[in-house]
Amino acid sequence: MGTSPSTSAAPTRGAAGAPPDGPSVDARTRDRVARAISESGPSTAAALAEQLSLTPAAVRRHLDALVALGHVEAREDRGVGGPRRRGRPARAFALTGAGHAALASAYDDLAVSALRFLAAEGGRQAVSAFARARVEELEARYAPRVQAAGEEPGARLDALATALAADGYAASVRTGPAGGLQLCQGHCPVQSVAAEFPELCDAEADSFSRLVGAPARRLSTLAHGEHVCTTHVTTSTTRTTDGGTSR
Repeated sequence: MGTSPSTSAAPTRGAAGAPPDGPSVDARTRDRVARAISESGPSTAAALAEQLSLTPAAVRRHLDALVALGHVEAREDRGVGGPRRRGRPARAFALTGAGHAALASAYDDLAVSALRFLAAEGGRQAVSAFARARVEELEARYAPRVQAAGEEPGARLDALATALAADGYAASVRTGPAGGLQLCQGHCPVQSVAAEFPELCDAEADSFSRLVGAPARRLSTLAHGEHVCTTHVTTSTTRTTDGGTSR
């Protein structure tokens, strides 16, 4: 007996009744869409389709899924993500706070896996070398702004805090209880990774010391459960109650 057309045309399906790898492929494509929005800012479905070489219908399907997850929100397009078209205003899609957090979690998992591999292959000294190379890039970027503040460590620390705050570290400077100054950071982009690899925190503190030109010592970190990353900087400057400085 011959095979019926309906049987021969049916795709091979897994035990759960879904095409092989279908859900995982969809998840990877949704991740690509979310990352494209993260990198480019609010974008229309048409712009995303062109950027990712996908059909507009496919992009809209993934956007609907991201909206349902609460990772993306739609807003009226105000000239971002491509040219405006006649007729009904286009919608631009932007990541929500939950969307940013989901991407950060994915990056953290990858970073931890990479550093575990590096430690297994080259030992913890290889992780330390990576941490130093990472902060050297940040140090080179912040150095001009810090140097422009002059030679006084307190002024340089203020400039460093301003630069860190501009990059999203929620940084500020306050007087330490035993003198000196404290650089406080309310956000750390590598918090989850640093919990397993404190070399990242140590290298950053050393970088702060070089930038400010004064000894710096880490007192607390978000990575180890504290509410803020605090670095004590030994200077001859203290803060007065009116916001000025005294020696």
